[in-house]
Amino acid sequence: MKINVVLILLFLPLSLIAQLVSGPMVGHVTYQEATVWVQCKESSKVQLRYWPVDQIKMAKTTMTAVTMAEHAFTAHLVAVELTPGTTYQYEIWVNGKVIKGNHEQSFKTPAVWRYRGDAPDFDFVAGSCFYINEETFDRPGKPYGGDYKILQAIHKDQPDFMVWLGDNAYLRDADWDSRSGVYHRYSHSRAVKELQPLIANTPQYAIWDDHDYGPNDSDRSYYGKEWTRAAFQDFWANPVYGAGDTEGITGAFSHSDADFFLMDNRWYRSPQSPSGEILGEKQLNWLIESLRYSNATFKFVCIGGQTLSDARVFENYAIYVSERQKLLNAIDQYAIKGVIFLTGDRHHSELTSWISPSGIKVYDITSSALTSSTSAHPEEPNTGRVEGSMVGVRNYAQIKISGAKDNRKLSLSFKDLDGKIIYTNTIEP
Repeated sequence: MKINVVLILLFLPLSLIAQLVSGPMVGHVTYQEATVWVQCKESSKVQLRYWPVDQIKMAKTTMTAVTMAEHAFTAHLVAVELTPGTTYQYEIWVNGKVIKGNHEQSFKTPAVWRYRGDAPDFDFVAGSCFYINEETFDRPGKPYGGDYKILQAIHKDQPDFMVWLGDNAYLRDADWDSRSGVYHRYSHSRAVKELQPLIANTPQYAIWDDHDYGPNDSDRSYYGKEWTRAAFQDFWANPVYGAGDTEGITGAFSHSDADFFLMDNRWYRSPQSPSGEILGEKQLNWLIESLRYSNATFKFVCIGGQTLSDARVFENYAIYVSERQKLLNAIDQYAIKGVIFLTGDRHHSELTSWISPSGIKVYDITSSALTSSTSAHPEEPNTGRVEGSMVGVRNYAQIKISGAKDNRKLSLSFKDLDGKIIYTNTIEP
């Protein structure tokens, strides 16, 4: 009997951890509220307990969420009544028992700064094309994905948050023709072990592109887009979806003196044509109005495919001549300063610049790929490419915003899978 009791006590922590498939993951964090996501193995009652660092006596607990099969047993736990500028520790409770994490579980609320001083400096990471191998469903031959240790390099950088620029999972042909297949792929990609320490204490934001929306190069005709929209909302924790009265995953958030617009380049996308559309009229008008309204120093437009490149190749915005021109004309007409497009898709990284007829400077930071295949395209006729910025290996973008008021600058670094700088540049709004 004593031996049995010892064995039970020995394996109890492992059994509790096994109740989680993935996470916890920190999502949107604002001054008084934070969302933490988790995925359980089965239907469970889940709570988040959180407290200011070293003040566990002040711990609060969220309302209980019940995970359900139709949502892949995921839960979004919302911590409220937070204090700005405070670091919180947290733990997950499942069925009345605490799940002891193997790594730091924390988040930090931003400080209130307006009318008090300069905007806080901050840094974040952006990347795209996250392919996780699964032999059963992959093509025969050399694995398409690899070098997952890049996630450890990102975690070591300790960014304030991370933005995923699409293709955050790769739906295989056995996935996209069923709801269960879609959810399997999202679950499998999220569960990779190298990802868990990063998402446990770094807020995550995301948009999608073709591979986590549907088949390769898919457009608005994809019949399963309601499945992938549901999966996207179940597996990410953006603050809003459907901004501007749209139907897809469009959203936005702010951090310090920067605004981020999370665009949906799939839901309304037409077949390729100079007169076609990627964002659609309603979403494009919302973006233009939002950019006009914003007084942020930097206005980051996050969209899956390259926007400023004038190379009419693959799925670049340049193929959709009319809609792209309407967007660029608006930036010029309304003198919208500080616009930075954050893009992915291309399996290489580069920096593209464009100056409008009235002299407004606009940039496009393409960051790709995290773990999928890569290749450089130096011969591609992108006339706005900043010389020396093409990167053809697995990498991510680290972006730092710093400086006093009226002297803010953006420092861009493309880093390899070990976190070593490959390319760097500085941008002023």
